[in-house]
Amino acid sequence: MLSFDDGPWPGNTPAVLKALEDECTKALFFPIGKHATYHPEILRQVLAAGHTIGAHTWSHANLNSKKLSEQQARDEVEKGFSAVKMALGTTPSPFFRFPELQHNPQTMAYLGTRNIAIFSCDLDSFDYKRDGNPDKIVNTVMTKVDKLGKGIILMHDFQKHTAEALPTLLRRLKAGGYKVVQMKAKTPMQTLPEYDEAVLKDQKIAPVSTRPVSSVVQTVSQ
Repeated sequence: MLSFDDGPWPGNTPAVLKALEDECTKALFFPIGKHATYHPEILRQVLAAGHTIGAHTWSHANLNSKKLSEQQARDEVEKGFSAVKMALGTTPSPFFRFPELQHNPQTMAYLGTRNIAIFSCDLDSFDYKRDGNPDKIVNTVMTKVDKLGKGIILMHDFQKHTAEALPTLLRRLKAGGYKVVQMKAKTPMQTLPEYDEAVLKDQKIAPVSTRPVSSVVQTVSQ
C-alpha cells in the first residue's frame, strides 16, 4: 500500500496524482491541517481522483515531545482532522499517522476512544532526505519490498523527488508482480464541532473555498 504524508502542496501533489493516475493506482494520503487550509483546491483533487484521505495533525508537531501537554496533542489531532474536513467539504477517513512516526501512548489511547485507526509503515522510502534523488528512492523502496514481500510504503507528496520517482517505481512494482491495494474506511470520520469552529475562526476561511493567491503567499512568507 502506498501512503503519502505532509501534503497538499502546489506542483508536487498534482505530479504525484498524475503518476498514480497513469498507472491506475490508488493511495492513502495523510495531509497536514495547515497545508489543507493553504491549498484546499489541491486536496480536493486528491479526493476527486478517488484516493483515501486521513490526517497528519494540524502543524506536524511531534506528539511525543515533552513540550506538548496531553491536551495540546489532542488539539493537534482534532484540529488537523477539522482542517482537512473544511478543505474537502466532506469528512475524511478516520485514519491517522503520527508525525515522524512518534507514537505517544496517551494520544494513542485517545485515538482509540475516537475510533480512529493509527497507521505506521513497513517501508520508509527516505524520500525526505536532502540527498535523495528519484533513482535512489526507487532502489530504496524496491530493495525493501523485495526483502519483505509486502507492506505499507511511506512517501511524501510534499517532495519533488517523490513525484519524479513514482513513474519508475510503479512500473518496477508491477513488473515485480506486486499489487498496490487501496484501503478504505467503513465509516467516515466524525469531527468535533468545537474544532471545526476553531479552524474557521483562526483561518478565516469558508468551507470548500479557495484562498486568494496573495493570502497564500503572505502566509508562507510568515
